[in-house]
Amino acid sequence: MLTHTPLSTQLDAQREDRLRVLIVGAGIAGLTLAQLLRHDGLHPVLVDRMPAMEHPGYMLALMPSVDQAFIDLGLQQKYRDAGTPMRSYRFRAHRGRPLRTDSMSELLSVYGDYNGISRGALIDVLTDGGCPVTFGTTVNEVADGVACFAGRDGAPAGEAAFDLVVGADGIRSQMRTVLGSAAPDIVDTGWSGWVAWTDELGDPTLGEELWGDGFFLGVYPVKERLGVFLGGPDAELQVGPAAFAASVRERVDEVGPRLSAALDGVADDPDPYLWHLDDARTPRWVFPGGILLGDAAAGFLPTAGIGAGMAIESAWMLARILSHADRSSLTTALQAWERVERPRVESAQANSRMLAKLMFRRGRFVAWLRESVMRMLSVRAALGPIVKLVAERPDPDAVAREAL
Repeated sequence: MLTHTPLSTQLDAQREDRLRVLIVGAGIAGLTLAQLLRHDGLHPVLVDRMPAMEHPGYMLALMPSVDQAFIDLGLQQKYRDAGTPMRSYRFRAHRGRPLRTDSMSELLSVYGDYNGISRGALIDVLTDGGCPVTFGTTVNEVADGVACFAGRDGAPAGEAAFDLVVGADGIRSQMRTVLGSAAPDIVDTGWSGWVAWTDELGDPTLGEELWGDGFFLGVYPVKERLGVFLGGPDAELQVGPAAFAASVRERVDEVGPRLSAALDGVADDPDPYLWHLDDARTPRWVFPGGILLGDAAAGFLPTAGIGAGMAIESAWMLARILSHADRSSLTTALQAWERVERPRVESAQANSRMLAKLMFRRGRFVAWLRESVMRMLSVRAALGPIVKLVAERPDPDAVAREAL
C-alpha cells in the first residue's frame, strides 16, 4: 500500500545509495519504477502533488509485455489474481448488431494473457509490501542536480541534490516545463467519455465495443465485474451521463442485457469519472536536468488498450538499464534507454492514433464504411504492430552492456 512519508524521511533513506533518484508522480509509471528500484536496493524518493491517492480509477488492459516487471518484483501471481484475462473481443455495428468476434488468446497466447484489471487493483499490486510517498508535494525547479520542492499551494518545501530526476506526473505534466521540454505534439479528438462499473454478465473473458454514430460504448472485463466506457463528442456530453445513455439506447436496435447493464451503470453512477480523449508526444525524453516517463513522455488515447502497458514496460526497461549504471555512466545509460524504448512507445502510440481515426468520426456513411472495414479487419490485423512489439522487446541487460 502507499504510505504517506515525510520528505525528510525519504531523503535520509537514500543518502548512501549509489544513485540518488527522485520520481515526481505516483501514477502507474512512477510506482513501477520506484518499486523496481527499491527491489534493486535503492531508495528512490517518490512525491506526488495530490494530497492522497484520490483518482477514481478506470479499467486497464495490459499486454503480456508487462509480465516481466511483475516477475522481477515477485508479484506475478498477485497480478494474475487481481485481474482477469480478456480472451475474446466482439465488435458491434453502429445499430448494435454483432459483426465479428475474434480470439485474443490465439493472438497472444504464445506470449501470455491480455489481462483486464482496474487501476486501483493494479496500484494495490504494485505497492504490495508498502511504498513510501510524500503527498501534496511537487517540484518547481531543477538546476545542476538540485530539485526545489513545493507544496500544492506553491510554497517552498525544501531542496535536495539528486543524480536523476524523473518526471512521471501524467499527461498534463508540469515536469515537461521544469525540465525544459518543447511543447508536446497533441492529438485532441474532441471526444470524452464516462467510466463506470457494472456486474459481469455472460462471458467474463469477453470485451465488447459498439462504435456508434456519434457515440462509443465499450465493456471490458476486470475481476468479477465489467468496466464501462461511454463516450461521445464533448458538446453532446453536456446533457449529462443519464441523458446521454438514454440517447444511445434510442440509436441502437440490439443492445442485449450486457450492454444494457453497462448503460445503466453509467446512468446510475452519481459522479462517473469523465476522461477527455487526447494524447501527447514529447520530441525527446532525456534532458540535462532529468527525464520524462510514462504519460509525461507519451500519453496515449485508449483506443488500442496499450498505454498503461507501455508505461510499465518503459519503467521496467529503465530500471533494468539503471541496475548496470553508476553516477559516471548515468548519462550514457539514459541515452541508451531512450534510443531503444522511445521508438517502441511511439510506434504503439501511432497505432492508437490510427484506430482513433476510425472511431471518432460520425455520420451514417462513415459508420457504414467503418463497419465494412471492420468486417475484413481482424483484431490480429488491427493490433498487429503492437503484437510485433511484444514479440520483439529488446533485452535491457544487453542494451546496457553494449552502451556501457
